[in-house]
Amino acid sequence: MEIGDAIIQYLRESGLEQSVLDVQIEEVWPQVMGDVVNRLTRSVEVRDGVLYVHVNSAALKAQLFENRFELVRKLNEAVGAKAIRDCRILS
Repeated sequence: MEIGDAIIQYLRESGLEQSVLDVQIEEVWPQVMGDVVNRLTRSVEVRDGVLYVHVNSAALKAQLFENRFELVRKLNEAVGAKAIRDCRILS
């Protein structure tokens, strides 16, 4: 077993894996979404597998809501795990 595998196993067994994934999702948001969306985003938070995104623009809110399933897929892909299952876009 490699050290990376041992760490992942430890995180799973200790119940910390989801917490680590939550932080990773928040950290990859700017790279996945790009500069414009990131500038219009007030906050990003993951709680219980749900991504909460607060935005400053009604137009962006509508666009993100319309593409929320693709957004979830891209973010999960970026962290290499099913970290989030749903998202809420809020203003």
